[in-house]
Amino acid sequence: MKTYPIPLVPGPVSVPAKFREAYMTDFGSSDLEKDFYDLLKENQGLLKKILKTENSVTIQSGEAMLVLWGALKSTVKPKDRVLTLSNGLFGHGLGEMAGSLGAEVRYIEAEDGSFIDESILKCELASFRPDVVTAVHCETPSGLLNPIGEIAPMIKESGALFCVDFVASAGGADVRVDEWGIDLGLLGSQKCLSLLPDLSVLTMSEKAWKAAEKVNYAGYDAVLPWRNAEEKMEMPCTHNWHANAAMNLSLRSLLEEGLENSFRRHREVAEYCRSRIIAMGLELYAKDIKLASPTVTAVKIPSGWTWGQLDGSLREHGMGAGGSYGLLAGKVFRIGHMGSQANMELVKKGMDVLEKVLGK
Repeated sequence: MKTYPIPLVPGPVSVPAKFREAYMTDFGSSDLEKDFYDLLKENQGLLKKILKTENSVTIQSGEAMLVLWGALKSTVKPKDRVLTLSNGLFGHGLGEMAGSLGAEVRYIEAEDGSFIDESILKCELASFRPDVVTAVHCETPSGLLNPIGEIAPMIKESGALFCVDFVASAGGADVRVDEWGIDLGLLGSQKCLSLLPDLSVLTMSEKAWKAAEKVNYAGYDAVLPWRNAEEKMEMPCTHNWHANAAMNLSLRSLLEEGLENSFRRHREVAEYCRSRIIAMGLELYAKDIKLASPTVTAVKIPSGWTWGQLDGSLREHGMGAGGSYGLLAGKVFRIGHMGSQANMELVKKGMDVLEKVLGK
């Protein structure tokens, strides 16, 4: 398989060797060993610090979609009203997932490159009276970091459960679960944590646990069996000790760097990336630079190029970037500067390659 010395895909990101080494260590059975449960509880505590929450934290074995589905299946009943805030593929997708569960879904769709209108949100909260509101913090396919903190008070006042996907932001941008009133917070290991795509994290408020008790969903991705599993030393399924060991290294590394330092590193790299992009005469997808994510930059494909042509040319020069999905497929390409890839030297090399390929 061909590898690329300038990895700038928007996830899964490159995994540092020190994290990969955890997979080379033999452990005992995660179902039986106290050492594993101690590790799990330690990781939960570290995640609470990073996500700024006192809510329950569950760590499950599987890619982030596991908790996206599990959170909704565990708390949404048929005929529940779900208000979906959308300015990208994953935001819209949360509504589609809720709809497949029999919920009545109403969408607030933003204009391209923008976030939703807060006045519309206020009206919809009053008229629709949702049971659940879904949103995405960082819309990776469109490179947008949404102002969740600004809309959080309205949603809290409505009484709805607030479900937020911060898969591609936590660790690279500030996430405040408790302050923002997030009842169901969704995270994956393969973005800013710089791990393999094999662990998913779900933060659960007491209100969310009560909703889960009412639904009483019992599938593989159900949330209820994970409640206090580490205290009872009873796993709903065989857990991934190797991945949790790697996560422990990642979380410790992030906290040793300092959250504010990590946010600054991501922000500075993103600003440099965007300044080079603009200097090349390219156009960012984000209409307002304030919405441009510190973890991924989405760029409109330049005139005269297809994504296939541009991707092929970049790869010939050793650089891996990403296309996009859904309505943005073939219209936008993305530079992933999150986690291990939020590295100024790496991004400079990538921008030099892009400039050379475009002949700028």
